This record gives sequence, structure tokens and C-alpha cells, in this order.
Amino acid sequence: MVCGGFTCSKNALCSLNVVYMLVGLLLIGVAAWGKGFGLVSSIHIIGGVIAVGVFLLLIAIVGLVGAIHHHQVMLFFYMVILFIVFLFQFGVSCSCLAMNRGQQETLLNSAWGILENKTKTDLESQLNCCGLLNVTANRQQFEHDLTNCPALCKKKGSCFTCGEMMLHHATEALKILGGVGLFFSFTEILGVWLAVRYRNQKDPRANPSAFL
Repeated sequence: MVCGGFTCSKNALCSLNVVYMLVGLLLIGVAAWGKGFGLVSSIHIIGGVIAVGVFLLLIAIVGLVGAIHHHQVMLFFYMVILFIVFLFQFGVSCSCLAMNRGQQETLLNSAWGILENKTKTDLESQLNCCGLLNVTANRQQFEHDLTNCPALCKKKGSCFTCGEMMLHHATEALKILGGVGLFFSFTEILGVWLAVRYRNQKDPRANPSAFL
């Protein structure tokens, strides 16, 4: 049978959703591992990663079941949700690739402002730094963070700010993040195309009169 046939489309869609399931399980496992070893203490960060993993896992299960049973309704909802995820992920990935240093500082300031104090001190201990950025606009917040900083460098009297250390690697990290996001976004549009194609194909083993 040619690759564009019913069986090939079914197998390709099933394989793609198995990969999505593995990625979802990996995200959940990494979040649990990070929490278990005390690498990240914020319940919001852990919860966010686990939520993304569970969401991806559920979408993959819907797509896999729909592909196995050639279920029209499940395939329809699968391709609609996957297309929405593609649009969101494509936009975020392009934003990551286009972000300049000023925008990175603004993003870091926003993220630092909503972090819990325990998460901030964890980051300061792991990165051996104190505070985010020593700038006039955030002087009061910086002095407060410096007072509570548990980093070892504080005892030596010479510390880099966490913002400087993060920004040093931010451009490279954003390029990697944007590149990976773009790669997965194109696999998602491939999944949508496969679902549309497979949904409109007739099962050669089924009763033709029972298809519609």
C-alpha cells in the first residue's frame, strides 16, 4: 500500500501521539524529580510544568484513541485543540527568538517580582548570587533581596547579581528555547494535517455503507 493510504496515515498519527505521550510523561517526571531533590521549591513552577505535561498527555491520548478507532468526533477535537496549541507555541517561539536585551531585563523583572521569597533564595543559593539587578528603579527591592540573600559569596563580600548571571546566558537559552519550540510547533501542524487527512479517509476494512 502507498504511504498516503489509510494504514500509513493511521500508523503515522499513532506514532506521533506516542511521542507526545512520552514528552508529557517526561515533563511530569522531571517536575517530580526537581521537587523531590529540592531543586525547585515553588509549587507554582512545579504545578505549571506538571499541568503542561498532563495537558500534552491527555491530548496525545485523545489523538491516539481517535486514530486507533478512526473516531470522527475525537479526531475533530484533537485537530482543533492541536491547531490552537500550534498558534500559541509558534507565537511564543518567535517572540523568544526576537527578544532583545532590554526586553529580557523587563521579562526578568516581571518574573522576579512574582516569585516567592523561598524560590528567590533557592536561586541565589544555587547560582551563588544576590538580588536581581542593581538599578535605580528597583533599588528598594534589591536591598531587600540582598539582606535576605543566603549565597556563600555574600560572606566574601563580592557577589554578582542574579540578573547579570541570567542575562549572560539568556540570549543563548532563548535561542535554544525558541528553536525547540518551533520544531515542536511544526510537528503539531504535521499532526493536524495527518488528522485531517486520516479523518477524511475511508477504512477499507469497514462496511462502506456504515461509514457515513
